[in-house]
Amino acid sequence: MSDTKEAIRSAILDKIPGADVVVDAGSGGHFTIQVVSPVFAGKNMVESQRLVYGAIAHLMKGDGAPVHAVDKLTTKTP
Repeated sequence: MSDTKEAIRSAILDKIPGADVVVDAGSGGHFTIQVVSPVFAGKNMVESQRLVYGAIAHLMKGDGAPVHAVDKLTTKTP
């Protein structure tokens, strides 16, 4: 599970460099993600969350995807 947490974190940092990313694992491929970045300034919640989901989309595709669901996604500016 820690490999998947690191894969999520790395994917987000690739798209949002310098972000503060916290990933917590639940059960069955469910995760909680918090991302803090100045990139979110001026964006509404949906726009901010789309940036994060776009970064991890490849981890959520297919039947054998390591990420089954994101139970909670929080995006904030510093």
